[in-house]
Amino acid sequence: MNFIKRAFWSMKAKKGKTFLQAVVFSVICIFVLSGLTIQSAAKKSSELARQQLGGSVTLQVDRQKQMAQQQNNGEKRTFESTPISVSDANKLTALQHVKNYNFLTSASANAESFDAIESSGESADTSSGSSRFQGGGRQMMSADISIEGVLSTALLDDFTGKSSKITDGRAITKTDAGTKVAVINETLADQNKLKVGDSITVSSASDESTTVKLKIVGLYKTTSSGDDQAQHFSFLNPDNKIYTPYTAAAALKGSDYKNKISSAVYYMDDAKYIDSFAAAAKKTSIDFKTYTLTTNDQVYQQMVGPIENVASFSKNVVYLVSIAGAVILGLIVMMSIRERKYEMGVLMAIGEKRWKLIGQFLTEILIVAVIAIGIAAVTGSLIANQLGNQLLSQQISSSNDSEQASGGWGEMSRGGGMFGHHSSSADVITSIQVNVSLNDLLLLGGIGFGIAVIATLLPSVSVMRLHPKTILTKQE
Repeated sequence: MNFIKRAFWSMKAKKGKTFLQAVVFSVICIFVLSGLTIQSAAKKSSELARQQLGGSVTLQVDRQKQMAQQQNNGEKRTFESTPISVSDANKLTALQHVKNYNFLTSASANAESFDAIESSGESADTSSGSSRFQGGGRQMMSADISIEGVLSTALLDDFTGKSSKITDGRAITKTDAGTKVAVINETLADQNKLKVGDSITVSSASDESTTVKLKIVGLYKTTSSGDDQAQHFSFLNPDNKIYTPYTAAAALKGSDYKNKISSAVYYMDDAKYIDSFAAAAKKTSIDFKTYTLTTNDQVYQQMVGPIENVASFSKNVVYLVSIAGAVILGLIVMMSIRERKYEMGVLMAIGEKRWKLIGQFLTEILIVAVIAIGIAAVTGSLIANQLGNQLLSQQISSSNDSEQASGGWGEMSRGGGMFGHHSSSADVITSIQVNVSLNDLLLLGGIGFGIAVIATLLPSVSVMRLHPKTILTKQE
């Protein structure tokens, strides 16, 4: 195996070219390893976020089918709410991968024993609980309070997204179902000199004779600015939102809502199980001709969107750098082989096998590859961390610019309703921890040796076709 010895001697004699090859190959390996480790780190971060955040599936009336049915029957299309029985909603709580659930019922009401915070654009007569306003030729009872009936306030997006938080007392919990308690905004409480332990009375906006007395068990504050229409209608003002158990909200809506809710939200332990949950739910006795399941993993998607873009980019980097690296090294090796035609001609003239000459060139580049992979293994983690977080920062900035350019319609497109049941808000992943694993090094080794073989064999084949006499004659 003299060609192996000749490879070492050749590299030692041509230290400058060997150094150049080592530098080029090291740069290629560092970028390839960075791409591989960033992909691995992004995948782990995404999986962790998916498991922590899960996703949600909402059971609610299918309004599209409802309106289509009205049209088919020749009826005027109207907005009607079909409540869901609590017993039906409970059927889905026992399905696999349901981490938690919330029952929701929204109602509009008027303040009776206290004063609602008046909106700046709303006239005094409109803001009073007994007044009406004209709309489309019909009169409609106004409201100055929005009631958010829940099973648990802690599960609401406003509280999980930290735009709202309890400042005094406690939150609404599952144990409050069937009771008449409330959590009110601290601004509303300050205006009316209310505190935890006091009671307030509200009346139904559709039937003033229906009143509910609520005991205040907690105060909350919110950073939400509300809908643009909040300046015209008091009940849209975030400060006028009162949280109660869903049973108390149902009492305001009348007997049709007894033991019924407007919607149910089921939170998955992992977003990847959303589809399997929906499939299992449709096998139950729930009438899915009337109701529908709306899947929502917006919080997860919002959180990991930038990091998935980084992972995709790093994957492309691996492909591009591998291809470009093979081409660049191939050109360097080709130039080196062409300069060594005389050496090859002499060796072949004295009987050296062609495959041994190719073996010599391959040995030289493989030695360089081992050195380059070693350098990449030592420095790759640091460079990958810097590169990965820089790319992530750029993706986050780009994502924020896109959201601002959307003109504020993003919340509506994510399912935000009048009372904000399903709006999605979450902090994106702002950094990733990149560590070089054994699997990453093995992949780098495979790619590196692949590049070395391709970069050597392709230029070698064209030269090996020549006969020794031809090579020596041209050299002379």
